[in-house]
Amino acid sequence: MKAFLSSTVAASALAFALFAAPAANAQDAKPSSDAGSYQPDPDAKEGGSIIVTYKDDVSTLDPAIGYDWQNWSMIKSLFDALMDYVPGTTELRPALAESYDISEDGTVFTFHLKKGVKFHNGREMTADDVKYSLDRVTNPKTQSPGAGFFGSIKGYDDVAAGKADHLKGVEVVDPQTVKITLSRPDATFLHVMALNFASVVPQEAVEKWGADFGHHPVGTGAFKLADWTIGQQLVFQKNEDYWRDGVPYLDKITFEIGQEPIVALLRLQKGEVDIPGDGIPPAKFREVMSDPEQKARVVEGGQLQTGYITMNVTMPPFDKKEVREAVNMAINKDRIVQMINNRAIPANQPLPPSMPGYDKSFEGYKYDPEKAKEMLGEAGFPDGFETELFVMNTDPNPRIAQAIQQDLSEIGIKADIKALAQANVIAAGGAKDQAPMIWSGGMAWIADFPDPSNFYGPILGCAGAVPGGWNWSWYCNEDLDKEAAKADSIVDPAKKDERDKMWSDVYAKVMADAPWVPIFNEQRFTMKSPRMGGADNLYVDPVHIPINYDYVYVNDVQ
Repeated sequence: MKAFLSSTVAASALAFALFAAPAANAQDAKPSSDAGSYQPDPDAKEGGSIIVTYKDDVSTLDPAIGYDWQNWSMIKSLFDALMDYVPGTTELRPALAESYDISEDGTVFTFHLKKGVKFHNGREMTADDVKYSLDRVTNPKTQSPGAGFFGSIKGYDDVAAGKADHLKGVEVVDPQTVKITLSRPDATFLHVMALNFASVVPQEAVEKWGADFGHHPVGTGAFKLADWTIGQQLVFQKNEDYWRDGVPYLDKITFEIGQEPIVALLRLQKGEVDIPGDGIPPAKFREVMSDPEQKARVVEGGQLQTGYITMNVTMPPFDKKEVREAVNMAINKDRIVQMINNRAIPANQPLPPSMPGYDKSFEGYKYDPEKAKEMLGEAGFPDGFETELFVMNTDPNPRIAQAIQQDLSEIGIKADIKALAQANVIAAGGAKDQAPMIWSGGMAWIADFPDPSNFYGPILGCAGAVPGGWNWSWYCNEDLDKEAAKADSIVDPAKKDERDKMWSDVYAKVMADAPWVPIFNEQRFTMKSPRMGGADNLYVDPVHIPINYDYVYVNDVQ
């Protein structure tokens, strides 16, 4: 996301708390889709509606394509996958699967589907839909930024290369059973099957709408799209035929588009808005936190997030490692953290501190403008050069970009800031020759699932360095890809430390090539109106970034 980003500064694809991926070495069938530690909220009330605001419009609601923080939670409420998480946690549970079996060697997963699950169009879902959806998301014609997540499924390489139009490893056993065979053990596979990209879609709806399916989504989720007026609003309506009993609680959600964050905050204070989707405006953060009444409505949560600058290694002069190293040394990260009211800590590597594989002993590149100047000279740029820095145009990101611009100017680099809407920055990053540098704030990476591999494949691995992908540095090191695959083949929990060390080594080698400048790791803050009910962790839900709409409710239902 996740990819999904914080409600205040950084935004990605997605955030998850620290939990180990389950070991895939058991034969026992796992429990039903309502398994897990979640207990229904006894205070929950059914009915009512809420208003959520956003500054920018949503780019798509197609689960195979949507990959930013703004649409991630929306998509999760419209669609389901075989796996899911207990609300507000990273505890895996079956979803569209009633149960599943895993072979002894951890390479064959057999999913037994729930019966009677219906798409929003009224048709019952079957195993053929699961296969179609996985074939679709991995087909290069779909241009899914999440295709690489499914790289361990047998036959993926042929599909990715255009040599096949379906995954050999996905087999329909019968209408209620699908078997997925991997080409190698994959410690993250069940997490992958809980991603939005693994959502099950009906073939007839995709073929009817074609490229416009993202504006006419049809899923099995708790809500269905009732209206989308581009640039104005989206309206979600409760799915009365939802397969999970008791939810959703809300009858309707209206997402109002075009609301500046400060205006949204004022409307929240007046009782006109229930959730300001873009979070607390940085300029108002101290004011909000110093007011007991407003602070009581603030929800804070940790996240596995890193905000960073990408440098496109295929575009001169960033094709020179010395130039990239010089940029790493030029940025004053402490000053940037102060700009966001110290709601983050400076970063020196891709992984955030609470992620397995984070190397506490790693020092990274120290802030040293003089050394940076020397390195530019050695690289053949004693007088610096001109470049462009792309940035999302929501505060405080343009201000952070200006700080980066000033730091770069100190070593002779003149960076022209391109402040654009989120969708435009994402598009530029996904084009190989458009964005030499990007400040990822507003789109920064939050883990799609709580495993160190997630900070590699989609944003640093070769699989993500494709048109429409999220590897905006276009960095591709095939040797590191092999090391990453080797780490992910370790599924034995007893070897967790060994696997974490392997990932630490991978990220150390990434930083030696310097395709990024890691800037900070941030906390996430959001707000809710007094009428909103539900546990706080649903408003900073680890997988429904930013909100788990399925389980929140209002207290003033008549």
